[in-house]
Amino acid sequence: MLYGIDMNRVAVLESSTSQGFSIVVDNDGIIVDVDTDDIIMKKYREKTFQNVIEATGKSVIPGLVDGHTHPVWAGDRVHEFEMKLAGATYMEVHDAGGGIHFTVNHTCEATEDKLHTLFQSRLKAMVRAGTTLVECKSGYGLDTENEMKMLRVIDRGKKLGGIDISCTYCGAHAIPKNKTASEATKDVLENQIPAIKSQIDDQNMSVDNIDVFCEKGVFNVQQSRDILNAGKQIGLNINFHGDELNPLGSAEMGAEIGATAISHLEEITDNGILAMARSKTIAVILPTTAYILRLKPPPVRQMIDAGVPVALGSDFNPNAYCLSMPTVMHLACVNLRMSMSEALCAATINSAASLGRSDTHGSIEKGKLANLVIVDSPKWQHIIYELGCHSEIISYVIWHGEIVHSKRT
Repeated sequence: MLYGIDMNRVAVLESSTSQGFSIVVDNDGIIVDVDTDDIIMKKYREKTFQNVIEATGKSVIPGLVDGHTHPVWAGDRVHEFEMKLAGATYMEVHDAGGGIHFTVNHTCEATEDKLHTLFQSRLKAMVRAGTTLVECKSGYGLDTENEMKMLRVIDRGKKLGGIDISCTYCGAHAIPKNKTASEATKDVLENQIPAIKSQIDDQNMSVDNIDVFCEKGVFNVQQSRDILNAGKQIGLNINFHGDELNPLGSAEMGAEIGATAISHLEEITDNGILAMARSKTIAVILPTTAYILRLKPPPVRQMIDAGVPVALGSDFNPNAYCLSMPTVMHLACVNLRMSMSEALCAATINSAASLGRSDTHGSIEKGKLANLVIVDSPKWQHIIYELGCHSEIISYVIWHGEIVHSKRT
């Protein structure tokens, strides 16, 4: 991962009129060489390449990494968007019976196959926008049966291929209507987390991270700490929602317990920034959330200047419907005042690091997976500059060395 001024230092290989560059990928989808065309042709003159993509006049960047999504759900909330446009706050919508609980009701009623179909469609849209690794959360079940249903859907998605998935258990996403926060915490600790451990041990289900919505009126700092530590004890990385609506000290708590990443952070304090800078806990910033909910933007420039590693995520969910990381990067530059180089870093190597995958994802290097986006311009910056035009600016999306999307198909 990169932080501070290093987030602005994107290593660029620029072709000349007489000399270009080549990337060689083996049959396992691993990058085995990057060099000038003449050296590659000499080194591999006795080899026959199965597939060759001609990218003259184009740019090649790492596959984009979406560090925070909620993609398994049924029932849209377009009516709530209309309420918010009329002035309703997040908590006013929640108190009126909307918000997370509205989605929970529809998701619990949906079959696993229905959720899987919806999930597949959303993953394909992410791929078309250049995403090759995505974090996917549960959290619209809130009980053992339905949380496990969502995790099975995510696990099925992992087996489809075409995009890599980091699975996050987020059973502590809201307080169920029939429980207090203490009762919900007890259920997560005594029922849901043991059930997940059993599935990991006995059914070979893959769960990577644990999340909790640490927020006033939801799970307080101590309850969140207990849940996150319980997940850590069964081998899950800590990657949670913190300091979104109120400055509760989530950042300080997360840094103390060794969180890999904390998301949102619109209300992070100066002490929280210093704590995350010291621990190198990654801040997963969600520009669409502050934009759609009209929240105070997170202090990203202060974070970067203090040495906090910053990553980006779309926060795709029925409350913030965005599947396009190029759009997220554009908003990060315009609304949060990140440079284009910082946004690229945050949407690739740092987002990969927030998921514990920076050794295999997030940059174009020998030994890493060939997850690539070919941009139809000699300047890679066009993927950010051309707002809403990812379908035109992206020529190819490559996953594990295979073309999974092209502009021509």
